[in-house]
Amino acid sequence: MAKKNIIGVIPPIITPIDEHEHVDEKGLRAIIDHCYESGIHGIFVCGSNGECMALTQEQRNEAIRIAVDECRGKLPLIAGVMDASTERVIENVKVMEQLGCDTAVVTPVFYARHATQNETVEHFAEISRRTEADLMIYNIPTFTGIKLTADTIIKISQIDKVIGVKDTSGDMAQFIKLLNYFKGSDFLVHQGSTNLSVPSMLMGADGFVPSLAPVFPKAHINVYNYGKARDIDNAMKWGKIVDDICKIYPMAKSQTSSTKYAVSKVVPVSYRACKPTEPITEQEMKNIDAYMESLKEYM
Repeated sequence: MAKKNIIGVIPPIITPIDEHEHVDEKGLRAIIDHCYESGIHGIFVCGSNGECMALTQEQRNEAIRIAVDECRGKLPLIAGVMDASTERVIENVKVMEQLGCDTAVVTPVFYARHATQNETVEHFAEISRRTEADLMIYNIPTFTGIKLTADTIIKISQIDKVIGVKDTSGDMAQFIKLLNYFKGSDFLVHQGSTNLSVPSMLMGADGFVPSLAPVFPKAHINVYNYGKARDIDNAMKWGKIVDDICKIYPMAKSQTSSTKYAVSKVVPVSYRACKPTEPITEQEMKNIDAYMESLKEYM
């Protein structure tokens, strides 16, 4: 089992791109540096918020390369390698390893209608057999079409090199079952649904994965710190603020567009999203500007 150092607030950072949808290296480095200077605990590159499946494979690898170089010696890094088949994921993991990242975030396969719980167990087993990286389970049924049960996650956890789970199922009862099962172990249990971060931290989660943490680091770090300290009153106080921050997400037609725009207000990067994501409108930008101004004390 790997070291338990991937803990705390681990945002799935955006991937800034230019007009040709090439990764903006300077911008990506600036975002990671901003996270580091803000006290954020780690980086998740090429997650859903990082438009991992919209980037070409070459662009995704470029983002991982940049993140590895920028995070080295500063922040733990996990990288999304999700794809539509076991063979494709294995190929992605091997490239990720060559680029210098040692922790891969893996979902069940998607698009395939026949995905089952047992298939996903075998998916992880085959990846483990043929790669050297640590593996983190990413349970995100709204994107993959399959919800891994707590029992399946526990079964996968017994596979060599599987070190943790990011659970974005939104199922708190399942999450509690995972927390109880893995309590006292080195297996990482991260909450992927930001709205469940307060009860998750109070009950012993290792961290959570909020997209807007780079914009409002103070609020998210306080939820983590007060939650770990079992300070219910302060955890709930800052949790309410994080809930208010999350109202930014639906302020554009695309959550990717609203998030990228919000990040661009604190780090000088383009808020362009990969096609065919609908771009943010002038009115949506004005609305977000006004709302962020009302929350500026928490940035």
